[in-house]
Amino acid sequence: MDRRKFLHYGMMSGAAVSAPLINPEFFVSSAFADEGRPLTFLSAENITGNWDPMAHTTLSQFNIEGFVMGFLTRSPMLPENPDEVVYELATEINLLDATHLEIKLREGVTFHDGEPFSAKDVKATFEYGAQPERARQVYPGFADTFEVTTPDDYTVVVDTTKGGYGAAMFIFLASYLPMLSAKDIAGGPNGVINQRLNGTGPFKFVEQRGNDTVMAANPDYFRGAPKIPGVVFSYVGDATTRMLSLLNGQADVIERLEPEQVDTLMNEDDIVINRAVSVENKYLWFRCSKPPFDNPLVRKAACHAIDRSLINEIMGAAGEPSSNFVSPIKFGYTELDNYPAYDPAECQRLLAEAGFPNGEELPELEYITSTGFYPKTKEYGEVITALLQEQGFPVTLNVMETAAWNERLYDRPGGGPGHMIDCGWTSASPEPDLVLRTHFHSTSKRICGIVDPEIDAALDEERDAASLEARRESLQTNLMPLLAEKVPAYSLFTSVLMHGVRANVKDLFIYPDGTADASKAFFG
Repeated sequence: MDRRKFLHYGMMSGAAVSAPLINPEFFVSSAFADEGRPLTFLSAENITGNWDPMAHTTLSQFNIEGFVMGFLTRSPMLPENPDEVVYELATEINLLDATHLEIKLREGVTFHDGEPFSAKDVKATFEYGAQPERARQVYPGFADTFEVTTPDDYTVVVDTTKGGYGAAMFIFLASYLPMLSAKDIAGGPNGVINQRLNGTGPFKFVEQRGNDTVMAANPDYFRGAPKIPGVVFSYVGDATTRMLSLLNGQADVIERLEPEQVDTLMNEDDIVINRAVSVENKYLWFRCSKPPFDNPLVRKAACHAIDRSLINEIMGAAGEPSSNFVSPIKFGYTELDNYPAYDPAECQRLLAEAGFPNGEELPELEYITSTGFYPKTKEYGEVITALLQEQGFPVTLNVMETAAWNERLYDRPGGGPGHMIDCGWTSASPEPDLVLRTHFHSTSKRICGIVDPEIDAALDEERDAASLEARRESLQTNLMPLLAEKVPAYSLFTSVLMHGVRANVKDLFIYPDGTADASKAFFG
């Protein structure tokens, strides 16, 4: 066995650890005292404490919003039809011309606080979500590039003439933004909007108790009251604890199964495994805002040092190989011929060209990853670290619990913490720019901190295309190959989301971004 195989199999081995079960009292709430048992969902990620949907990019809160908030459309994002949209609060979306999109709204819908839903709420949500200071901004710098008008209470027209790009872009955005109350938005980001969720969805936000988010069925939901009395969504950071809680009946649904847990749970008659190719890719993000990864030659050299086939072996059923910066269920996906592959000789050639032959004179590098949330980050992080070290990169792996990793995730003046950081990125829409423009345009740069005029121009070209087909061509022939040359981040694989669900939970639909539709769920 050669050294690389030894490193790989060494990282895969290890003894199972025991963990205490969760306290069942966490899931008892007066909200359900007379109405039966709620659905209990165990999350792998903590929440931020700010309930403004536009103020965070936290997946656990996206999942909670899936129960509480309403959306104009939903995107099932199934591999056989990734561009499909299903109407929810919208009843029609019509492209009037290249720069004008008309959205017809459902009548008779109310927010949980009793306010009627109408066109003013869509206008306020679009404008609020496009503000550059909002973490979940529609697009970086988008606020001054479109106008929203409301011809009547149930019609919205989006005009992108000012920005010079196609209004068709908002077709996919309709599945991404939860619809907020205009009244809540008017109260400002420090008002009620950050204190509790107020949506139109099948479940109402009741309270937050420590790590437990309590939601109760909305009897006035426009598609009919849910069959279950509520949902308790709880953060349990340890994967083993989540699995044991599912096995003993304390939990109904758990997320982010480890590959070996799938093997265990598949032998249980009362457990069902929900497996879906997701909208999420996992990335090794380079801190492009500081040396040495401000140099694309060094970034590309690092990519050629990494054997992604070893990572795919470690991930097993939890990952799918891909050679692009977006998931295969994103609009415009294609396998890139120039995507960097494992090639130690090319790695050394690039290092020498960058002025670091054999890695000499490179600074000490920190690679930050998390544990407890994404499957196998520590295991494949150790393999990546070893492979980089073999090529002369002086890398140290720093494994952090989820909350500490979250605090270090984003770029900041002078460069973000560390030199590389592991993170996935997902969004409930086929729209590729929710990944590409969000991270690689200089007006946003989020995690990697990249500022590159060529990438900016390529992003603007595909955004400004007059039709979806023109956008697809621009994405596949210009932007995506350019990113493969510059590699501000290295997409390692596409995540396969695996949930463990007790077999008596019926008609629960889990989307490829991890959110769930429990509006028709029941205990059978």
